[in-house]
Amino acid sequence: MPTKVEIKTNELCQAVLEEIHGGGIRQRIDTFMSDATARGAYEALMSKGQALQEKQHHGQPLDPTEIAAFETERDALLKNPVAAGFLDAQEEMQELQSTVKKTVAKTIELGRIPTSEDLAEGGSCGSGCGCH
Repeated sequence: MPTKVEIKTNELCQAVLEEIHGGGIRQRIDTFMSDATARGAYEALMSKGQALQEKQHHGQPLDPTEIAAFETERDALLKNPVAAGFLDAQEEMQELQSTVKKTVAKTIELGRIPTSEDLAEGGSCGSGCGCH
């Protein structure tokens, strides 16, 4: 027999799914995943960005032409409506996850359902929340 928390968690998950599907988030992600050109441009840009970060992390100087090439590719990617829709959808998913985590953590921390003021105060969501 499921506990009350398990039942309510399932209800929350259903609401999250409705938000993802109703807000078009899932559709934008699926459209991106089926567009090989947009996906390839995104993956290439992420690889270049990671390579630049690794160079910087290891104290190696960044070549201005490398930076310019990265920025040109980034600008081109953002002009692609499928890729831009995917990036927006990713951000919306992260915001949704953050909101759920923060609200649940604040509830446990405060011992009550947090108000909008409680949530706006910032500060820690609790130990190990991963949001900072």
